[in-house]
Amino acid sequence: MGRRSTKREFSLIPDLTVFWVIGLVLLLAWTLKRFLIAPLTEVMETRERAIRSALELAESAARKAAEATAEFETKTAAARAEIYQQMEENRRELLARRAEILNETQRDAESNLADATERLKTQTAEARAQLERDAEALGLAAAEQVLGRKISSN
Repeated sequence: MGRRSTKREFSLIPDLTVFWVIGLVLLLAWTLKRFLIAPLTEVMETRERAIRSALELAESAARKAAEATAEFETKTAAARAEIYQQMEENRRELLARRAEILNETQRDAESNLADATERLKTQTAEARAQLERDAEALGLAAAEQVLGRKISSN
């Protein structure tokens, strides 16, 4: 019956497996760096540059849009002011033309009224003169009929 002895021996020369493990770990680190970390880092940097570029483009587009909006609003306000000014000028011209037409119409009406009044006075005077002549002739004719003889008008 034997007993097994589990004695370890320590030596000053390290075991070669430690060097193998260190070598394999370094090889694994180099392989991971070369084939995994470096390409992954490159992809991430490329994406970051693309995102940064897209953000700069978006900011530039937003600035240009804001400038275009401001310019549009300025031009719109100027056009609106010009239209209002033209409308006001047209309104003033139309009011002046209306006043001119009213004055001209009033002058024409007054002139027509004066002419009509003058014609009426003339016609009235002529009618009175005609009535006086006719009245005299009618009076003579009535007197002749009543008297039965002809009366001479002197």
